[in-house]
Amino acid sequence: MLDRNATFDPAALERRDRGADDILPCVARGLKFAAGGKTIIDGIDIRLEQGPLTMIMGPNGSGKTVLVRLLHGMLEPTGGDISWGGAPVGEENRKRPAMVCQNPVLLRRSVVANIEFVLKLRGGGGRGQAMHILESASLADKADQPARLLSGGERQRLAMARALATDPDVLFLDEPTASLDPASVLVIEDIVRAAHERGVKIIFITHDLGQARRLADEGESMIHRQCGGQLWLIIEMLGTKTVNGLANAQKLGLFLSLS
Repeated sequence: MLDRNATFDPAALERRDRGADDILPCVARGLKFAAGGKTIIDGIDIRLEQGPLTMIMGPNGSGKTVLVRLLHGMLEPTGGDISWGGAPVGEENRKRPAMVCQNPVLLRRSVVANIEFVLKLRGGGGRGQAMHILESASLADKADQPARLLSGGERQRLAMARALATDPDVLFLDEPTASLDPASVLVIEDIVRAAHERGVKIIFITHDLGQARRLADEGESMIHRQCGGQLWLIIEMLGTKTVNGLANAQKLGLFLSLS
């Protein structure tokens, strides 16, 4: 079902009084991860700076989700190291990023209670602030409804609003629009752009080159990574010239055929 009434009001999100300069760059050197006797991440090096909105593309099974979970500190690498702003991953810098997954887990409470919960963890905010945040995602009219009754697009908008309620410096997005209708996709992209403009570092996994074209900052920068024989595209700036060139590239054709 198209969520035709979904809108996003960027004015409802307060501007941040800081960027992510003190936590970035995020640097991974020789990063490895293996599980169940299978190597998933095999010795990659990545440096993510403040500024560009970063898109990560790659075939299914190439380790994209594992990569962002490693960077977030949700998984321990089996080799290599990760640092945030020059410091190793630890309790303090684990609190600075937030993550939204393709299938978010919501609390078995009302919509507004999902926001109130994270505001309480931050040590402030009540229903008034929670409602203000819900307004930004056009969910205020569903505040007292059980979160489990939301549509797919509404659930994802609530997950985005809840993540941003933690005031993260970095936001990892793991295919947040993969199963959504076109209208909901555009609303999520509007939320992403607004967060990016407020100084939140965005690291966004997608299979959609059109989405990468819409969201990635203008420029001509493309980083190719090999991981276990799979091609990754880590896009920080993507201009029309680059997109048109990639559309005819043999490697991109291989990537798209595997996605």
